Parts: sequence; structure tokens; C-alpha cells
Amino acid sequence: MPRKAKKAHFPESAPVSEVEGDCPLCGRLLAPPANRHHLLPLSRGGKGTPTVLLHKICHDKIHSVLTEAELKRSYHTIEALQQQEEIATFIRWVQNKSPEFYDRSARRKK
Repeated sequence: MPRKAKKAHFPESAPVSEVEGDCPLCGRLLAPPANRHHLLPLSRGGKGTPTVLLHKICHDKIHSVLTEAELKRSYHTIEALQQQEEIATFIRWVQNKSPEFYDRSARRKK
């Protein structure tokens, strides 16, 4: 019997009505597109754990830099994420962009 293909996990987009306040990662005003980020990855036992609403570009950057194992082990708080060297450099760069800014090339696979 053929094996079932695993379903790819795509970030949960937030409805525009929920996009308000500041992005906890970069501090800019939230604007669409925005995604929910599980502080503890779903694949590492994060079902039912808190999520934070981030700009899509910020969320994409987290997942392009860190593995889910690293997120669970060391980067499961916003403060820890902000202190990670590559993400801190990204935050300094993106803070000069408009809240709606999104660079489609921001998410690269390692």
C-alpha cells in the first residue's frame, strides 16, 4: 500500500481584523501579511501552546535561520529570538521599512 504524503505545514495567516498593535519581534506596527508563530514548534510538542502574531517577513526570517529543534531548545521566547545574532541584524534592517513591507525572497531554505 502506498504511503501517504505528509501534509506540509503552512503558517496560519491572521485575518486582517486581528492585525493590530505592534509586532513583538521587530516592534513595527503590524500590517498584513501577518502570521501566527508558535513559540514552541508544533512538531516539537507545541500544540495548544501560546502563539504570537508577527509580520510574515519576520516569521519567515525566524524559520529561515533556525531549525525547529533550535526553536524548542533555545529560542522559544521573543526575547531569545531578538538576541539571536542573525535575527538581531534582520530586525535592525527591517525597522526602517514600512509596516506593509514584504520581500518575497526573505524565506530561503538552508
